[in-house]
Amino acid sequence: MAKVADHPALTLLARGGYIVLGLVHILIGWIAVQIATGSGGGEASNTGALATIAQAPGGQFLLWAAVLCLAALALWRASQLFTGEDLKDRAKGGILAVVYLSLAFTTATFARGGSTSDSETATDVTATALAQPWGEIAVMIAGAVVVAVGLYNIWRGATKGFREDLEAGAGSGQVGSAIIIAGMVGYIARGIAFAVLGGLIFWAGWANDPEQAAGLDAALRTLGEQPAGSVLLIVIGVGLALYGLYSIARARYVRM
Repeated sequence: MAKVADHPALTLLARGGYIVLGLVHILIGWIAVQIATGSGGGEASNTGALATIAQAPGGQFLLWAAVLCLAALALWRASQLFTGEDLKDRAKGGILAVVYLSLAFTTATFARGGSTSDSETATDVTATALAQPWGEIAVMIAGAVVVAVGLYNIWRGATKGFREDLEAGAGSGQVGSAIIIAGMVGYIARGIAFAVLGGLIFWAGWANDPEQAAGLDAALRTLGEQPAGSVLLIVIGVGLALYGLYSIARARYVRM
């Protein structure tokens, strides 16, 4: 598995996966800003971003290329189950492999000309979970986990903990400093969005109402409904776009 993970073709495609993640986050950020300014009504989520790409000239080709890159990134992350330095690295590799593979499948749906919605999927999954014995507790636990992920992202951005993923010297010079700033702001914005999403999932379990857990788009729209929400949503949208720029830079500087 280690030999496969080190193959130049796989690492090159895996780096392309980070570019795909970057473009998706930039589009989510852009849609969030449009929602805040009342100039658009798209879904601020992975599926909303993929739908935007699908509608662009050559979009289907780009999506198939994205599927290939995301699958390679998932395979590279999965290899860390065997090559990780410690249990934390192995667990992180396994979890991210599942996340990236799931996104690859979703991207393939749009590449084939189909469509789906993160919001509808999140609601359906929550409804199924709530219908099970102890479903409310399970959903609340899931919400708490997502909140924890959000807080971890905020901490990772505030402490520049993400620098450990980058090659030595990646943060030097003006370009390096810009990458670090983009990473800091991006991780914090992403963390806030996930923390709100986790809160909505937790509330869905507490209230036994699957409609509350409607995905990232619902979390961002909830932020926009708060006092000074439009300004807050614009800030978060810009932050998500900066995370996208950081992810594109990470394609060049990530340790592989």
